[in-house]
Amino acid sequence: MRKAKISRMVLAMCLGSFVMGIFYFQSNLKSASPQGSGQARGSRKSVRSPLQTLYAADSMDPSPLHLMHKARRELLHDACRSHTRKRRVLMRDDLKHVIVDDHHGLLYCYVPKVACTNWKRVLLVLTGESGGLNEPLQIPANEAHAPGRLRALSEYSAPEINRRLRAYLKFLFVREPFERLVSAYRNKFTRTYNTAFHRRYGTRIIRKHRPEPRPEALERGDDVSFAEFVRYLVDPSTRREEPFNEHWERAHALCHPCLLGYDVVGKYETLHEDAAYVLRLAGVDDHVTFPSTAGNARTTGDMASDFFKSISPEFQKKLYELYSMDFLLFNYSTPAYLQLT
Repeated sequence: MRKAKISRMVLAMCLGSFVMGIFYFQSNLKSASPQGSGQARGSRKSVRSPLQTLYAADSMDPSPLHLMHKARRELLHDACRSHTRKRRVLMRDDLKHVIVDDHHGLLYCYVPKVACTNWKRVLLVLTGESGGLNEPLQIPANEAHAPGRLRALSEYSAPEINRRLRAYLKFLFVREPFERLVSAYRNKFTRTYNTAFHRRYGTRIIRKHRPEPRPEALERGDDVSFAEFVRYLVDPSTRREEPFNEHWERAHALCHPCLLGYDVVGKYETLHEDAAYVLRLAGVDDHVTFPSTAGNARTTGDMASDFFKSISPEFQKKLYELYSMDFLLFNYSTPAYLQLT
């Protein structure tokens, strides 16, 4: 009898320890005190993680800005549920564009041509990898994009990836798809310094989509028209040969919003207020400010309209179908200048 009583006591103590272990593990995941090497600039003012701060604000913060971001998050969730196929397994390659800030509990998926250079500069300062520079704009653009300066989520082990996906604030910034596309075309094909793009992509586009090209055009690839670029994009053989370059790949294909479930969807059209919102959630808005830029969303919208005047209705429709998921998932209206009927 005494032995049975002792056995019951030992079993109860073991079960209690097991339950406490589970509770400790779960509470650690929720609080997720982010850790990393090096000294980050700007400690968070709150003991809450950015993720906890965001969802606590759902009941405490009735500000228009917070309500707008909550609505964006819900719209994305609803669009994913209504318009995507059965969820597939998340692969390591899906996480190559997701940058990790272990110091502040942030996961940022970068989309080229959506202020990603400035976001990388900000993250270099936040993670203490800025080489002693205190202001994001002091960091040269080429240094912001240098391999190895910031870690991608794909570089971690599976358990480390899962822990960060559960405990960190996930955010991305998107842009009206055709304005981003025009920006990518202008930067990569009309600037004289982008000779690498001219030779790798320009020569290929001219060879395939220009009747009777001149020999110098085939060699240099530096005079690709926007219409030729569009034909290259909608040609089914283009993606069979190799994936799109990240500068014109669709945002949903880079960041996989229906697999990752982003907490904050920032937009280029409201860049500075959205960036300030993220930095405030991270508790570092007193220390780091998102860089100001001279860009104007209205100007880029007018520019896109002008560029599409050279595109036939047939190719406008094909291009819209190619980028339709970005329009749908991120709640962008079909541009009024398109001729789709």
